Amino acid sequence: MKTSLVKKSLVIAVSAAMSAGVAAEVNPTKGSGDYNWDSLAPFEDMDLSGQTVTVAGPWLAPENAIFEGIVSHFEAATGADVRYTGSDSFEQQIVIDLQAGSAPNLAIFPQPGLAKDMASRGLLQPLDDATRQNVLDNYAAGQSWVDLSTYPNENGQDDFYGVFFRVDLKSLVWYSPDNFADYGYDVPETMEELIALSDQMVDDGVSPWCIGLGSGAATGWPATDWVEDMMLRLHEPSVYDGWVDNSVPFNDPRVVEAIELFGDFAKNPDYVQGGVASVGTTDFRDSPNGLFSIPPGCFMHRQASFIPAFFPEGTVIGEDIDFFYFPAFAEKDLGAPVLGAGTIVTMPRENEAAQALLEYLTTPLAHEIWMANGGFLTPHNNVNNDLYANDTLRRQGEILQNATTFRFDGSDLMPGAIGAGAFWTGMVDFVGGDSAEDVADSIQDAWDAAR
Repeated sequence: MKTSLVKKSLVIAVSAAMSAGVAAEVNPTKGSGDYNWDSLAPFEDMDLSGQTVTVAGPWLAPENAIFEGIVSHFEAATGADVRYTGSDSFEQQIVIDLQAGSAPNLAIFPQPGLAKDMASRGLLQPLDDATRQNVLDNYAAGQSWVDLSTYPNENGQDDFYGVFFRVDLKSLVWYSPDNFADYGYDVPETMEELIALSDQMVDDGVSPWCIGLGSGAATGWPATDWVEDMMLRLHEPSVYDGWVDNSVPFNDPRVVEAIELFGDFAKNPDYVQGGVASVGTTDFRDSPNGLFSIPPGCFMHRQASFIPAFFPEGTVIGEDIDFFYFPAFAEKDLGAPVLGAGTIVTMPRENEAAQALLEYLTTPLAHEIWMANGGFLTPHNNVNNDLYANDTLRRQGEILQNATTFRFDGSDLMPGAIGAGAFWTGMVDFVGGDSAEDVADSIQDAWDAAR
């Protein structure tokens, strides 16, 4: 499994967009501000002098300096020496290091798929029950985060392997508050209300949605996020999990239903700016432009938290443009599912200081320092949300905290030939006129062929 190049570029984009205008102190002085400095108390009772913790991850400048600032408080409290190494080819290097027996103490994976693979080879150490319980008790939708970190070991038995630290949010709809006010529209709170609002916009003679799947060789990937969100809103999380690992076939009627629900938006000529033909040809970076045109070309755009990187220069989020949670069906009673991504901290090589550092990364303080620097969201329930670098991040963080289920981007967890191949092209074929059943059959055929 691998993360596609296009999605790596979007991680960079979201960091830039979410950090814009932030002038926070990378490493606040102990005792300053409204941080949860009490988080350090258990570690100040530890003497880890002379112990070294090596950490490998994907973060380069400026993220590496933020992370080093976070762990400097752990070092001061315990006497341990933490050495972080970032790499833009982390996924390749960590596999080499693990197989060669030169693993770091902690490894920070950009997605759980590769961590799962390494765990199945016996190259990661299971974490203890106390860490698992910490996540269950202190993270919103805690069971989801435990599930995303629980993998079969080399003997096929499930163990808990990691703690998520830094999360991205996908389940968002962007809109212009002024346009909504001019037409008397309210932000919908359920999927039923969202569909009714879309129909009302059509009756008013305007296009509800901007949708674009274009992305060069990666054309089609924005539709995979739509379908993933629909899966979480139509079915129990276990169905989503089975779909991702193909124990629920891609052409299962429940998956076809989610594709068809996406089609109710993307293949409705009255719903989409430019008509259905524009969906497959409009570049995703250009697709939100209709929100800013006069008169509006569209009123809503479903896209992840990175998309402000492609808004017109000078756009002020919360004024010129805003967002709301992509809502769930009230009638389905599935709570508030959220789709996203994130980085997971694992332990390839255990020592006392590494275990302590991993525990420190579950504390409110460790999260708050990065929150204040921007480019960071967390589902931790005990952080001080006022420390987010801006109101946009705070509100997105609250969506994560209100989630009842969190699931990782499904296409990133599927084999590359599917998640970054047949799924993408299948969605282009779907908006081009193929039926959901035919597309689902072709993707399942590709999965069978890739085994």
